[in-house]
Amino acid sequence: MYYHASPLKDLHILTPHTSNHGSPLLYLSAKRENTLPYLSNAIELYGKRSGKFPEGPYHKWASYGFTGEGILRLEEYYPNAAEETYKGISGYIYTIAPSPDIKKQQDIPYAYISEYSMPPVSCEYIPDAYEAILTATRDQKIIIQKYEDNSVSKLQWIEKTIKEQYTHTQKPEYKAFLQAKFPFLQD
Repeated sequence: MYYHASPLKDLHILTPHTSNHGSPLLYLSAKRENTLPYLSNAIELYGKRSGKFPEGPYHKWASYGFTGEGILRLEEYYPNAAEETYKGISGYIYTIAPSPDIKKQQDIPYAYISEYSMPPVSCEYIPDAYEAILTATRDQKIIIQKYEDNSVSKLQWIEKTIKEQYTHTQKPEYKAFLQAKFPFLQD
């Protein structure tokens, strides 16, 4: 089985959408817990809460990596990012049956894609994404890399990477989000 996260209820067909990769694809995971970070987007949340960018489309933000064992590691690039992004956010995880139209996405463990629309076979309501992520951490299915636990070299990498993204982005909502969350951009 495959899984897909969405803020939308009662979807009878899951359709491909264009994401940061630039191609319209339906994104899936073979691990249910790996879809939890997609129940919220920090940039969209910031835009709506601040009133600066209440309407999308929004740049996708998902700061995560994987351990050598393939466990998703949700990485905080700024203090309290996980709680701020996911607490109180509800959504849905749709289950999709195997299909020959589903292909492995090579650059992300357990990730799959399809160029085609697909009907879900079931839907699970997630009342609070943060609580679901915390449950997955207790079950050792997700690791939260807290901002304050980052090494000096990781913090330097975050600063370098964020500065590069800030310099090169053409998306005003992404630029505003980065300025709000990363004080070093104010220098």
